Order: sequence, then C-alpha cells, then structure tokens
Amino acid sequence: MRGAAPGKKASGLQQKNVDVKTKKNKQKAPGNGDFGSTSETPQPPRKQGARVDPTVENEETFINRVELFYLPAKKNVDSTIEDYANYKKSPGNTDNKEYAVNEVVAGIKELFNVMVGTQLLCKFERPQYAEILAGPPDAPMAQVCGAPHLLRLFVRIGAMLAYTPLDEKSLALLLNHLHDFLKYLAKNSTTLFSASDYEVAPPEYHRKAV
Repeated sequence: MRGAAPGKKASGLQQKNVDVKTKKNKQKAPGNGDFGSTSETPQPPRKQGARVDPTVENEETFINRVELFYLPAKKNVDSTIEDYANYKKSPGNTDNKEYAVNEVVAGIKELFNVMVGTQLLCKFERPQYAEILAGPPDAPMAQVCGAPHLLRLFVRIGAMLAYTPLDEKSLALLLNHLHDFLKYLAKNSTTLFSASDYEVAPPEYHRKAV
C-alpha cells in the first residue's frame, strides 16, 4: 500500500496541472489573430487635425445653410476701411503716423479689389459675383463686398508678404498695422459680422452654382 502512494500523488499533481491549464485556457478567449481578445470594440485610428482653408470651410457652410451674403453689403469694405482710418486719426497722432495709416488702408483696399475675384470667393458665391460683373461696371468690389470677404484677405496676405521687396524693419511695421486692423475688426465684430447680412439662395441660383 505504501508503495502505491507515490503513484497516487503523481496522478494528483498531474490532475491539478490539467485543471490549472484548463482555467487559463478559459480565461484566454480566442481573439483576432495572435493578439488575444478584448472586451472593447476596435476603433479606427483618429486622424490628426488638419488646417482647413477658410474659403473651403465657408463654402460648405453656405451650401448647408443655403444662404449667401447679401450684396451689395450694407456695410461695405470701403466704409469699413475708412472708419478704421478715422478711428486711428486721433488728435494725438503725428502727421507721420497718419500718413502710414493712409498708406496701409489704401494698400488693403487695392489688394482686396485685385484678389477678390480670384482668391477670396467660394465656389457657391461665383454665380453671384458673375451677376455683379454683368451689372454697372463703375463700382469696385470694395464698394460691393462686406467685412466677411475682407477678413478672408488676411488669410491669404501672409503668403504674399513673403514675396514683397520690403526690408525687415518696413515689413515689421506693416505687420503691426495689419494686426491692429484685425483687432479693430474683432472689436467691432457685432456690427460688422451679422447673420442678418445673409439671404436664402433661391432654387434657380443653386442650379447655376452646380
């Protein structure tokens, strides 16, 4: 009887090993490939946020809202720029400062008139622009468009300044004036940017825009 005891112990140990392996196998459920399983549903990798061109983003917004900025604008680019110039011409300013402000606002106005038709409009706005061009030709676009169009100019202007022949000091001075103008737009945003300046685009306009 004593001689049989080691055999029984060995059988008992083997049985325990089998039980342990069985428990481990139950805990490891089959998964995808060789990586096991998980209780969470696999999620696709998140895409990194990319910089979006404001004109593209605005185009999607206009199409979804089925609205267009009303033209001619109640508050056009010309009057917005003139208001800024008058705001900067305080009694304490010197003649040199006033001259610099006049030069900057004149440059902004001229640049806007040149760029608006080619770089500042969304695809959905182009039929509207074509209708304006077909009308009386005496009014420049700065007298037709509003502050939302003007704001788009500042998205493009940075790349253009890289090709200007200005020296470092003159470029820094120009940038200061441009930043100051943007602050003015932000300060007066409630009057310059309003949802009431948009109108519903009729069905026939959509057919032109397609």
